[in-house]
Amino acid sequence: MLSQVLLDRYYGDKQALAWDIAEILRQQVAEIDAAVIQVDEAHLTGHPEDWEWAVQVINHVLSAVKGEKAVHLCFGNYGGQTIQKGFWRDLVPFFNALNADHVVLEFARRGYKELEVFRDVKSELKLGIGVVDIKDNEVESPDEIARRIELAVKVLGHERVRWVHPDCGLWMLHRTIADRKLVSLVQGRDLFLKGGGGG
Repeated sequence: MLSQVLLDRYYGDKQALAWDIAEILRQQVAEIDAAVIQVDEAHLTGHPEDWEWAVQVINHVLSAVKGEKAVHLCFGNYGGQTIQKGFWRDLVPFFNALNADHVVLEFARRGYKELEVFRDVKSELKLGIGVVDIKDNEVESPDEIARRIELAVKVLGHERVRWVHPDCGLWMLHRTIADRKLVSLVQGRDLFLKGGGGG
């Protein structure tokens, strides 16, 4: 993503720029002692044709992580707008080549029709499923959150769905709305677990 948005007056080659950025990030990540390090990527979702070189530079960064390795992919969020157009199915080869422990994915905004695609993704890659829409001011009810979690678990199984979360960052939302969405997320998760969804 960074290689796509930076003004390049030196490299003239996005892949070369991406590799140098990845090396700098790898060196920085090597100094971080954290339980989880997450790399965010919001460009590849709209440009799956770049997956073969993109996965190499992302894996290079992840190679220095001491703890759990995570990657977040979404379809962009600027002013509450989706930036990229694409499909998860086009990124299955990327996911299968990714050296990460889990991925954090946008679903609430897009809907859950593509959940089944992740049956074709290697089983050791655990999934985080977005159940809170961060591009909408409407606060989801705990019942709606619980239904979304139940659907994901029904399609993919308890062993695959390891996290539930907002689709992306909450920075475009007013603080009071963000707070209420997070409260609803926790209540919806608890409702799902109380209903016997804890596996």
